[in-house]
Amino acid sequence: MEEFLGIGELARRTGTKVQTIRYYEKIGLLPEPPRTSGNQRRYDRSRQQRLAFIRHARELGFSLDAIRTLLDLVDRPEQPCEKADAVAKARLAEVESRIVRLLALKEELERMVCECRGGRVAQCRVIEVLADHGRCLYADHRAPDRRRHGRQASGGGEQAWLSRGAPRSAS
Repeated sequence: MEEFLGIGELARRTGTKVQTIRYYEKIGLLPEPPRTSGNQRRYDRSRQQRLAFIRHARELGFSLDAIRTLLDLVDRPEQPCEKADAVAKARLAEVESRIVRLLALKEELERMVCECRGGRVAQCRVIEVLADHGRCLYADHRAPDRRRHGRQASGGGEQAWLSRGAPRSAS
């Protein structure tokens, strides 16, 4: 005999919040289950497996639209898997791009920390770089291929508030 779970037990077993399960039902990722005479949801094995699929895909960072596409494929298993492969390749490209951006961010932060002399805030490299984007390695932290050439300041970024009105000398 098939085991049916209430929403609380399904949430516990899958590590998914009850509100999230209801949301997935509302947006059509998870079909609404039948209800008991007392109006309680009862989830069969197929709905449990579908929720586990959704949960795993979310853990891997797939968008809800991508998951919807993948679920459409799951619902029609006779199709070739090219579309599923394309969805996974797109997610991989997003992850690779994010890794590049995070490595650039890491490099910028390491440089900022390493160049800090540990003296006073008035000479603090961390504060200088944050106050003047021209001192950064990258013109755009989201696009590390746009590395700055040279290390000169941008000129207009010297903030008066930084040194309480006195202009900073270039170092």
